[in-house]
Amino acid sequence: MKIVCDDKIPYIEPALHELANEVVMKPGKDITADDVRDAHILVVRTRTRCDEHLLSGSKVFLVATATIGYDHLDTEWIEKHGIAWANCPGCNATSVGQYVKCSLLQLKRQRGVDLQASTLGIVGVGHVGSAVLEAVKPLGVKNILLNDPPKEATGKPAPEGYEWSPLSRIQAEADIITFHTPLTHTAPYPTLHLADDAFFQALRPSPGRIIINAARGGVVDEAALLQATNEGTVREAVIDTWEGEPHVNNELLQRAFIATPHIAGYSADGKANATRKTLQHICMMLLRPMTFEIHPPALPADFQPSSDPEELALQLYDPLADTLRLRTNPEAFEQLRGSYPLRREFV
Repeated sequence: MKIVCDDKIPYIEPALHELANEVVMKPGKDITADDVRDAHILVVRTRTRCDEHLLSGSKVFLVATATIGYDHLDTEWIEKHGIAWANCPGCNATSVGQYVKCSLLQLKRQRGVDLQASTLGIVGVGHVGSAVLEAVKPLGVKNILLNDPPKEATGKPAPEGYEWSPLSRIQAEADIITFHTPLTHTAPYPTLHLADDAFFQALRPSPGRIIINAARGGVVDEAALLQATNEGTVREAVIDTWEGEPHVNNELLQRAFIATPHIAGYSADGKANATRKTLQHICMMLLRPMTFEIHPPALPADFQPSSDPEELALQLYDPLADTLRLRTNPEAFEQLRGSYPLRREFV
């Protein structure tokens, strides 16, 4: 049994050595067809494009991605060739919730945003959008609007106490709009450039809106966002995902209030969840019991938690620190992701 695995997936290597007699750990972007030709299981993140070019002629029978998104997998080709695949829906949802919550707290502190007088629109209310909703509730936001056309079309109810809102209502009423959709290119619900020039032109013009994208880079058209920022339609931007990753739009990097290297879901808790779910998929495929205990590292012993909930939230995670690191060294986008410091969601 041979397993090839992205070497940036934390806490996983010891378990893989118990499951296979050969384990190859490599940077995801460097995994090649030669590496996987005689492999049986491939474990990846978003940086490995899994398609015919990589997998054709290999012995791979399972592709497991330790991520929520799976647009880097050519699932049609994979399924057609009898290869199983699995992702980890919801694994880092609460981590993204933490990211949005702490971004809002810094907007409140640094930009004077009155959250209690603001309407927040959440576009995409799956695992992540639902976690964002729960994370921001304690902030006392005046009103929260939820948009998820696929769920609404299939008759799924909105979370208790809420109703589904059309995107037009969010454009008209929301002071802050945060995106948490997958990246899809085809009907009936394409999200590629969901926030395009027409989207921004339809926003209530004054005062400017706040846009958060912690979904996928292509969900927001960066050129249209910059134009809306220049025109004052958008007041502040919080950007974690970028269209040209790992290359960053430098103008947007400088203009955004918070600009981070696709790490919204990078809490140690979220990483442990992803690794645990990935191992569960592998064990199910191999008909092996899941006996691995995956726990994130503890906070430093000298960590002194504040008694103030908002202060404690920013002690645990301050997105401005990630912004400074990316602005200082934007060409190190991948390095900043690969060597991400310990971040916990809870004390």
